[in-house]
Amino acid sequence: MSDDRHAAAIFALGTSGVSRTRIGTEASERASRAWWDADADDYHRTHGEFLGVDSTDGEFVWCPEGLHEGDVRLLGEVAGKRVLEVGCGSAPCARWLAAEGADVVGLDISMGMLERGVAAMERGGPRVALVQAGAEALPFSDASFDLACSAFGAVPFVADSAQVMQEVARVLRPGGSWVFAVNHPIRWIFPDDPGPQGLTATLPYFDRTPYVEIDDDGVPTYVEHHRTMGDRVREAVAAGLEVRDIVEPEWPEWLDREWGQWSPLRGQLFPGTAIFVTRKPA
Repeated sequence: MSDDRHAAAIFALGTSGVSRTRIGTEASERASRAWWDADADDYHRTHGEFLGVDSTDGEFVWCPEGLHEGDVRLLGEVAGKRVLEVGCGSAPCARWLAAEGADVVGLDISMGMLERGVAAMERGGPRVALVQAGAEALPFSDASFDLACSAFGAVPFVADSAQVMQEVARVLRPGGSWVFAVNHPIRWIFPDDPGPQGLTATLPYFDRTPYVEIDDDGVPTYVEHHRTMGDRVREAVAAGLEVRDIVEPEWPEWLDREWGQWSPLRGQLFPGTAIFVTRKPA
């Protein structure tokens, strides 16, 4: 990761190196909670305006390619629906859904990110319920939501994403949709670099060993978990969900900003995001 983009978190957590090692749920959750708490200010300084975090009604931007739910309607009609956002961060998507007439609950592991969402709501606009919890054990009753969504929240950062699929399927009502966006799996093979160096494949696509940043004692401070495209489909199907679509957003001509590894250069050559549209059978 770039020191410039995440300087506060790297300093606060003492990140000093990178490891490729297996890591379980407990350690992964601990690292993610600490990272996103420490990185919340830098993250919003860099991406807050693009995501509409401080707009009155929030915005629902699916990915760095700028795909907006208001344009694509992957969730369908949301008015009057009870919706769960998994990994909501500061909840701009959840607030946008509420402005569209949904009854929304946002869940995130990071109190620092949730507090940023509370601050945005205190300035006006729709309010949503926010819950601090991990995605592998959702603190909700069976069949309590009509829809569930996640825009780069939780799924790439959990040790057991198959369990997340099981949990979402459990809390969805029959006929409900679960739509989630993640880093496109093909990105795993390239360095985390928006420039020319990020165009050379360096890692095996089928190596699912997590990317882990560590401190001087080897304690994980940041974690990302890789799954192939097939893994994502199999995990959803094993949870009893039907895969209805996989959206790979193209890089739009109007967008010239970089977001970490996302850039016009890379976006013109291969996808950066995969959005899985699934449904629990009626």
